[in-house]
Amino acid sequence: MKFQPSELLERKNKELTALFEISKILSSSFDLKTNLEKALKVLSDILDMQRATITLYDSDTNTLQIAVAYGLTKEQIKRGKYKIGEGIVGRVFQTGEPMIIPNIGKEPLFLNRTGARLNKDNISFLCVPLKIEEEILGVFSVDRIFSEEIDLEEDIRVLNIVAALIAQYLKLYQLFNKEKAEKERLSLELKKKYKLQNVVGISDKMQEVFKIALKAAKSKATILLTGESGTGKELIARAIHYESDRAKGPFIAINCAAIPENLLEAELFGYEKGSFTGALISKPGKFELANGGTIFLDEIGDLPLSLQAKLLRVIQDRTFERIGGTRPIKVDVRIIAATNKNLEDMVKNGSFREDLYYRLNVIPIYLPPLRERKEDLPLLIDYFLKKFNKEYDRNLNINQEAMKKLINYSWPGNVRELENTIERLVVLAEGEEITLNDLPFYIKQEENPKIIRIKSGESLTYQLELIEKKAIEEALKSCNYNQTKAAKMLGLTKRQINYKIKKYGLM
Repeated sequence: MKFQPSELLERKNKELTALFEISKILSSSFDLKTNLEKALKVLSDILDMQRATITLYDSDTNTLQIAVAYGLTKEQIKRGKYKIGEGIVGRVFQTGEPMIIPNIGKEPLFLNRTGARLNKDNISFLCVPLKIEEEILGVFSVDRIFSEEIDLEEDIRVLNIVAALIAQYLKLYQLFNKEKAEKERLSLELKKKYKLQNVVGISDKMQEVFKIALKAAKSKATILLTGESGTGKELIARAIHYESDRAKGPFIAINCAAIPENLLEAELFGYEKGSFTGALISKPGKFELANGGTIFLDEIGDLPLSLQAKLLRVIQDRTFERIGGTRPIKVDVRIIAATNKNLEDMVKNGSFREDLYYRLNVIPIYLPPLRERKEDLPLLIDYFLKKFNKEYDRNLNINQEAMKKLINYSWPGNVRELENTIERLVVLAEGEEITLNDLPFYIKQEENPKIIRIKSGESLTYQLELIEKKAIEEALKSCNYNQTKAAKMLGLTKRQINYKIKKYGLM
C-alpha cells in the first residue's frame, strides 16, 4: 500500500511519539504492572492498537500466561493461558518469529482463549516475541481493525521495536528482583547471626548488657558503648541494629582512629566534585550511605575537635553538608558510638566537647572485660574452638590443664585476643589435642611466682618489663612478625606495639 507523503509523515510522527512515550514510561521505575499497562495504553491512544497483551513464560509450569493487558477484563486475563506451541501465541513463543493474522475469523490457529472477541470478523492480530539476545521471555500481541488502508508489515516493525524495549525492561526487572531477593536473604542471615541471643555470655554482667541493649534497640536514642579494646563493642552495635526496626537498612561502621584526620571528614560527610585536588567526582560519605539505617562510630574518642562540632550538628538537626557543598543534606540515621577511652576525663581536659558527650551518652552501655566475667570463658573457648575446627578441618580438644590455664589468664586483649589465640592454637597444634605446651609463653607464665619475683638489685618494674618483652616477642613470632596481628593478639594498638618493639629492640 502506498501512502501520500503527508499521510506517511503523520504516521511516522505518531510512531516516534509512541516510542518516545513508551521509553519514558519504562525508564521511570520498576513498578512493572503499572508501567506496562501505561505503555499498552499509549499504543491504543496514539496508534489505535486495541486489546494489547503481554504474555510471559512461566518456567515452573512450562506454560504461557497473560501477565498484563489493556482492553481485557480480569476474568479474560485469567483465561489467557497457553501451552508452548498452542495457538498463535504459543507458536510465536516456540519459533521466536512474529506472525500476522490479517483476519482472525479466517484463521483456525487463532483460539480466542480469552473470549474477548465476540465477533472475530474484521480483526487483525499481530504477535511478536519478547526476545533479548537468544532468550525469549514471552509474547507481545495487539488487535487491529482489519482494513486495506493499514500496512500490517509496518505495524509489525513498530511492534518489534516496542517488544525490544519491553523485553529489556523485563530483563532488568528480573535482575532487580533477583538482587533484591539476595539482599533480603543476606539481611535475614545477618539478622540471625547478630541476634543478641547469639552473643555468648551467661554472666550477670553480660545479661545486664543484653537487657539494656534489647531495650535500646527498640528506641531511636543514640547509644554510647564503652569498655576496653576487644570486648565486642561492634558485635553489640550490630546486634542492636538487627534487633531494631532499622534491620533492613544499612549498617555502616567507621573507625575514627584508623583514618587520618585530613581524610576523616571526607569519609564521614562526603565531598563535591572539585572541592579539593583529586576530587574528580562527587562522593557520598558514610552518613549518606547509612541513611535509613545505623552508623557505628568506633573509637569516637579519637574524633578531632574540628569534626566534633559537625557531628554534633548531625545529631541535633540530622543535616550536614559535603565538603565543598552548600546544599544541606538531611539523613535519617541511628548513631551508635563506641570508645575505650574515658570521655569524662577528656571533657575535663578539653579534648572532647561536653555538649557532644551528652548527646552521645543518651543510653550508655558498659561492656565488661573478660577478667570480670570468668564464667563466660569456657563457653567462649568452646565456641571459638568449634568455629576454627570447622574452618581448618580439624577435630581438636583442649585438655584439662590447658583449659585451666586459659581460664585463669587475664586476657588483656579480651574477646579479640581470645579468638586470635584459639585460632592460632588450632592452626599450630601438632597433636590430637591442645596441651599446655601449645599455649603461648605469656599465657603459661602469667601468675607464675617463679617468674614474677624480685631478683637481687632488680626492681619489680624491670621484672615486669622482661615478661612484657618476652610476651611481645612470642606474639611476633607466632604472627610471622606481622605487627598488626600481634597487636590484636595482645590487645594493643598498632602504635603501642610499635613503641614497645622499638623500646625493647625486637626488630
